[in-house]
Amino acid sequence: MNRIYFDYNATAPLRPVAREAMLRALDAGNASSVHAEGRAARALIESARVAVAGALGVKPDHVLFVSGATEAAATALRPGEGDRLLIGAGEHICVKAGHSFPAENVATIRLDSQGRLDLDDLRGRLAQAPGQRPVLALQAVNNETGVIQPFVEAAALVHTAGGVMVYDAVQGFARIPCAFAVTGADVLFLSSHKLGGPKGAGALVYARRDLAPKAAYIRGGGQERGLRGGTENVAAIAGFAAALVEAEASREAEAARLAEIRDFLQAGVLEIAPEAAIFGREAPRVANSLAFALPDLAAETLVAAFDVEGVALSSGSACSSGKVAPSHVLAAMGVSPDLARAALRISLGWGSTREEGVRFLEILAKVRERMRRRLKS
Repeated sequence: MNRIYFDYNATAPLRPVAREAMLRALDAGNASSVHAEGRAARALIESARVAVAGALGVKPDHVLFVSGATEAAATALRPGEGDRLLIGAGEHICVKAGHSFPAENVATIRLDSQGRLDLDDLRGRLAQAPGQRPVLALQAVNNETGVIQPFVEAAALVHTAGGVMVYDAVQGFARIPCAFAVTGADVLFLSSHKLGGPKGAGALVYARRDLAPKAAYIRGGGQERGLRGGTENVAAIAGFAAALVEAEASREAEAARLAEIRDFLQAGVLEIAPEAAIFGREAPRVANSLAFALPDLAAETLVAAFDVEGVALSSGSACSSGKVAPSHVLAAMGVSPDLARAALRISLGWGSTREEGVRFLEILAKVRERMRRRLKS
């Protein structure tokens, strides 16, 4: 029987439309060359730029292609004179560790018990340094819990204080509306492989040209209007754009379809294990994510047991799930270390089905019973 892949928040399987776009682009020339092969490569890149810009409601020259969210965050989160960085306590590690602000100019904003940014704490932090320009880095959607952050309200507060909103749309794009006109963002970044595109591609996008970097983060040739050196990965960019267009076009239908599967799974988990904790249950969540814990059963043991049974899921962020320490996201929500160590994450996507959900619940019941027997013996 086919394996069940429930780890789309880590990476989504490559969409067929992205694979086809990549195959067509693999023989493209160097986009900096002026001959016909080079012009063909340039046309593919610029077509992709138009697609990304159109999905977000900006001009194409506001789109900078990068290798992914980590590079995008490192490029965007560089201090200007007088800047102060504010980071939500549940932000992805590429934001928490990837910026270049000095420690004394960085402050962390609390989360509430459901994993949402504490807006009162944000107000207080904004009032603490009236002479500095605040830069808030905030996720659209938390990668571990699926909780949707109050980004519109947060952006309004930051703008009132004369600041800049940097919006991590990696887990939000194609799951909730992410266009600049909707979010209030000033700077936004995306990652291709979360959408069903190839790994190694992404975009850093600006609401206005004056928000673009003043100098390249990766220096080299004059690629990307002098803002990102290095020969462009034409095939990856083409695959990224193809996945993005398909994902955004099906956003509303997919949200309804995946919400039905997610709710079915949540109800099934609670029926099998009434003691289970559902993280962010009372907060708005995207339709594809379910984070839960089975108390007293270690997540790393459960993940391995599910893998043997043919199920791929995770115990949190793919960038940190191999670590012994519990999730910083759950810690910020006030979850006890013992319960956090039992946390599992199911994340669904374009290939997920209800039939897989039925099989997963059967496997869950079997794995839970087996592990509980071992604990008693």
